[in-house]
Amino acid sequence: MAREKRPQHHHNFKAGAMNALIRASSEISNSPIILNMDCDMYSNNSESIRHALCFFLDEEKGHDIGFVQYPQVFHNITKNDLYDNSLNVITQLDHPGLDGWGGTIYIGTGCFHRREILCGRKYSKDYKEDWKRGAERKITRSACILEERVKSLLTCTYEHNTQWGQEIGLKYDCAVEDVITGLLIQCRGWKSVFINLQRKAFLGVAPTTLAESLVQHKRWSEGTLQIFLSKYCPFILGRGKIKLGLQMGYCVFGLWAPNSLPTLYYLVIPSLCLLKGISLFPKITSPWFVPFAYVTIGKHVHGLVESLQCGNTLAGWWNSQRMWILRRTTSFLYGIIATILKLLGISKMGFTITAKVSDGDASKRYEQEVMEFGSSSSMFVIIAAIAMLNLFCLVGGLRRLVVDGGIMDLGRLFIQILLCGLVVAIHLPIYEALFIRKDKGSLPLSVTFLSLGFATFASLLTMV
Repeated sequence: MAREKRPQHHHNFKAGAMNALIRASSEISNSPIILNMDCDMYSNNSESIRHALCFFLDEEKGHDIGFVQYPQVFHNITKNDLYDNSLNVITQLDHPGLDGWGGTIYIGTGCFHRREILCGRKYSKDYKEDWKRGAERKITRSACILEERVKSLLTCTYEHNTQWGQEIGLKYDCAVEDVITGLLIQCRGWKSVFINLQRKAFLGVAPTTLAESLVQHKRWSEGTLQIFLSKYCPFILGRGKIKLGLQMGYCVFGLWAPNSLPTLYYLVIPSLCLLKGISLFPKITSPWFVPFAYVTIGKHVHGLVESLQCGNTLAGWWNSQRMWILRRTTSFLYGIIATILKLLGISKMGFTITAKVSDGDASKRYEQEVMEFGSSSSMFVIIAAIAMLNLFCLVGGLRRLVVDGGIMDLGRLFIQILLCGLVVAIHLPIYEALFIRKDKGSLPLSVTFLSLGFATFASLLTMV
């Protein structure tokens, strides 16, 4: 299907395309069930349709099920999941957890919907699906009449002064049209089901460069934060309509972006204070050291066990820790900025399409699990500047410890030295891309000079 687009009429990106498809298919088959998939995904399990229909056709519990969601799985994940694209923990723990609270999140692909819920229908106890709907129309209508009718539904002006994109179809004016649409469906009384088959139902293509992965998470974090700060906030819209646990589950994703602020603080301030010789945490001999150690060790051991249980390797867990830091300092930060600008009316919502192909050399580096940079993106400048700043602070802090304070200062600055050392260790691929690698996937000299300049300037500020 190719819908009409004109510069003076907003086409509403993926949501607009989905709504046009809903209208077109209503004239062709009018099937009561709709499957939507991204363009880079394909079916990997023919039984997925039967499993989904089993939920809808269940005579006891299927009457209130609005959609059945399969996980988003990729066929090109590396052994140690270099960019943490698989999101195994979210897929295997978070989504089934939300499913236990009456519904999972609609993720925009690999999902079977009832047609009527996408057309705005609210759930009622007397609702009964007409599984034979549309059969007569397929027999009596000619192809020419059908073609002309469908064309009229795909014009760029068809939706003017209608409820399409508001009460009908996928919701407009949100970077994550899928998440907000699923929330609206659940608030109309429908439930959803998450199903994860042993043989994956659908497979897609994961981002193969760091830039693609960061841009993808920027859109996700921006969109979910917009939902949280709007009248569609799960705590506001979902009050009395969906369970509290499901409201909180939505907000976990809605608050991804604000996580960038405390992360930036812990990546910058303790390191600068280490360079200055200022202690921010209790001594290791102090009783107050115990809570810090308990929370830190407990959190990371818990995360490691979860990751290993979900099929990740130890190196995969380490890559995941790196990617969450990189996302929080770039994608999530940009998501906050974009949301604020949109709320102030300074900028409008955009929709960034993730690239589906990459050049041969980049693909080889991805298969070898070598991080791909290759551009002077402002995101890479931030990442490199944080890496260089922590390297400067670690070297300067250790020099101060050995030359000035002696071993007596170790207990006072131990946590900051450990924290700064871990940040340096997790950024090792960035140092390689800055100073060692010579391939096209390394960081350009402009990024190197800018990051060195910012890190040097911040370090000099501590000497004032």
